[in-house]
Amino acid sequence: MLSLRTLPALAVLLAGLPAAAAPNDVAVFGIELAEPGTIGPRPLKPQDARRLGLATDALRREVAGRGLDLVDLGPQAAAIRRDAPFYKCEGCAEKIAQAAGAALVVYGYVQRSAPQVLNLTITVTEAGSGKVLRGGQVVIQGDTDDTWLHGVRSLVKNRLFAEPLPNRS
Repeated sequence: MLSLRTLPALAVLLAGLPAAAAPNDVAVFGIELAEPGTIGPRPLKPQDARRLGLATDALRREVAGRGLDLVDLGPQAAAIRRDAPFYKCEGCAEKIAQAAGAALVVYGYVQRSAPQVLNLTITVTEAGSGKVLRGGQVVIQGDTDDTWLHGVRSLVKNRLFAEPLPNRS
């Protein structure tokens, strides 16, 4: 039985442990650029870096707008740099998300199939098991800010969150 004198010590011990992830805690990773045939990292063109940032911000807003709580991935920055790109690294995003206290993981990438045609792929997984809950792909026709943002919104609305996620309603 716990005495009142042991409660503060127990609280200090529990504070050092990672909290169990709430079912609505989600880690949204930055959208990446996939360049098939490229070996090793290559610097992004400024317009690509800017559009990836815009698309990532839009994805985070859309996910948060669905009632999910975004976890802070800032403390995981070194692991993110080490393990990226996540579309090539099976399970890396889930491990990082779990360490950040997330139950769900959202990550994606854009791949150019022609100068004005891009494919955007986004996946939603469980952090603990790596099980894919949802995924989708949309073709972006036109390489502009508006077409990238439309692609993100369309994919989130029509594929990723069209219905409640399995076991998450």
